[in-house]
Amino acid sequence: MEALSIPVLVNLSALGLGLLLGALVQRTDFCTMGAISDWVLMGDSGRLRAWLLAIGVAILGSQALHIAGLIDLGGAIYSTANFGWAGALIGGALFGFGMTLAGGCGSRSLARLGAGNLKSLVALLVLGVFAYMTLRGLFAPARLGLEAALNLDLKAAGAAGQGLPDLLGLLGLPAERTRPVLAVLLGGGLVLFTLADKRFRARPRLLIGGTGMGLLVVAGWAVTGILGNDDFDPTPLASITFVAPVGDSLIYLMTFTGAKLSFGISTVIGVVLGAFFMASAQGRFRIESFASRQDLQHHLLGGALMGTGGVLALGCTIGQGLTGLSTLALGSLLAFAGIIAGCLLALRYLEDGTLRGAVKSLFGAY
Repeated sequence: MEALSIPVLVNLSALGLGLLLGALVQRTDFCTMGAISDWVLMGDSGRLRAWLLAIGVAILGSQALHIAGLIDLGGAIYSTANFGWAGALIGGALFGFGMTLAGGCGSRSLARLGAGNLKSLVALLVLGVFAYMTLRGLFAPARLGLEAALNLDLKAAGAAGQGLPDLLGLLGLPAERTRPVLAVLLGGGLVLFTLADKRFRARPRLLIGGTGMGLLVVAGWAVTGILGNDDFDPTPLASITFVAPVGDSLIYLMTFTGAKLSFGISTVIGVVLGAFFMASAQGRFRIESFASRQDLQHHLLGGALMGTGGVLALGCTIGQGLTGLSTLALGSLLAFAGIIAGCLLALRYLEDGTLRGAVKSLFGAY
């Protein structure tokens, strides 16, 4: 029997990761937008701690792979020396606002689609279209102009990339020595912080959700960086993210024979299937449509903002808020902050009904 090629093994592994992620999100209700809204509106920090736990686990595991020489995170898109600080902040804020209008980020929308939510299908279709418009279409010239005007070339300053260990190298601190320290302090610190709350420790669903999501990010790096490390046709180093892959998935579905199956597309397919199987097993699969015209408008606008913002920020709540942060990239920290700010503003907007009132409410409350 002929052995499977490396690209096939990578795609099968990505499908498996997607299945696990979709089932995990469906089973544990892991959701970034939900985490922030629970914290702001109800004072419940449980799901927010699950997100922070996932970040901590992802940092520890991903940095361990790098330090062991199994992968090189310097080759990840998040670690580039072309520092797009403005795109990270603006794109993150747009994405955070959009995901709140649409009721969930890319991963959550994919899981909701698998559970029968047709509203998420509309949001994902719009997300994919606007992601491609921003990446290669109508909005691409504006994006490229923004990057050309505001991106910083860190190599000119003497830094190999935007990773925190590389930036500390500008102070004369060797990256190979600061990386383990930062991984333990940041990753380990987040894990200890989340587990310090006994109420959180008493909620196994959240513990499993946070730990599982972090480990899936680590596994994604291992699949592309170790399994996909073919001398002749290496798989681009990446882990789990959903903005560009959703757009790629639409192109793949429309062209099929002319498109190439990739790690990202396989992951997207897996998430929908994993959520479907879990929802069916739970008896929670339900066809759900829009409750009102305003509900439709929110999902359309939310999908557009997520697609545009996600490309500007180089990722979503998973792509930047987990995968990017696991590389210790400064841009990921800025995108993370932008996503939270955008989500907070959108929550106030949904309460007040006007953007002006939301801004006043936000600055008055915080």
